Amino acid sequence: MGQNQNWEKEIKAGDYFIEDGREGDVVIPIMGPTGAGKSTFINTLLGGNHARVGNDLQSETQHIHHYQLAPNRRIFIVDTPGFDDTSTKDREILRRIAVWMAKSYSNKMKVGGIIYLQEITQARVTGTVRRNFDMFEKLCGPNAASHIILTTTKWSDVKPDVGAQREIQLRDQFWNDMLRDGSKMRQFHGTQDSAEKIIKEILVRRALDAAQIQEELVEVDKLLSETEAGRTLRYTLKEALEEQKKMAARLRAEGNDDVHDHIIENDRKIRVILGQINALNIPLGRKILRRLGLLKG
Repeated sequence: MGQNQNWEKEIKAGDYFIEDGREGDVVIPIMGPTGAGKSTFINTLLGGNHARVGNDLQSETQHIHHYQLAPNRRIFIVDTPGFDDTSTKDREILRRIAVWMAKSYSNKMKVGGIIYLQEITQARVTGTVRRNFDMFEKLCGPNAASHIILTTTKWSDVKPDVGAQREIQLRDQFWNDMLRDGSKMRQFHGTQDSAEKIIKEILVRRALDAAQIQEELVEVDKLLSETEAGRTLRYTLKEALEEQKKMAARLRAEGNDDVHDHIIENDRKIRVILGQINALNIPLGRKILRRLGLLKG
């Protein structure tokens, strides 16, 4: 692997890395939407207030933070921000996670497994939650599926029968593809024992060779915008434009104030996404080279 790869140019002041990362180190990223309980899971696992926990929809995790599981074992639990962060754009969240993963891979650290958290309290899968999971899938790639544990949280906040029904919906309608490819589905009940069981299930397996984003950035030397995760931002714009067309048609038919407000909000969303995509633009020279088959990936 050469020096000054494209991913290295994405590094900014303030990015956090395991500076003494080395071959044999194992990392376990904790991912999921804002409010799913990522920091709570880590604090419960480690037995203390290590990661900052938000008490509302405001995200407390905006950068990547890592915590060593035990002093005598180089296993690191990694706290990541969600792609629905309240104060940081999705493009910036993607950059932070991507360069962290690329840096750890270039230092020959292995991903032991990845834990994705989803709160069981949500009555339905919202568009935001779906986009979060889509980005997660693109970061990991299909080859990582057997190293992923899809974990539901906040079981004490729902009645058992309600939680069980929502779990079935997640299993059959939302996570079915990943489960079919080898991912596991588990429950986190807010206890250290519950968290440890999930971590132990990861550690008994051989570590993952590379997540998709690591292969794309380090092995293939793609630009961030050329990765599957980067392309997902563009797909989100397509969805927003389609939604705008539907709302405009409804407004013409109904003249409803609620629809008008929805159009204004969606227009704001489109402008934000366009700004993110502009930051992800692929240089023209690389587009031409790829079209001619002279650039791999």
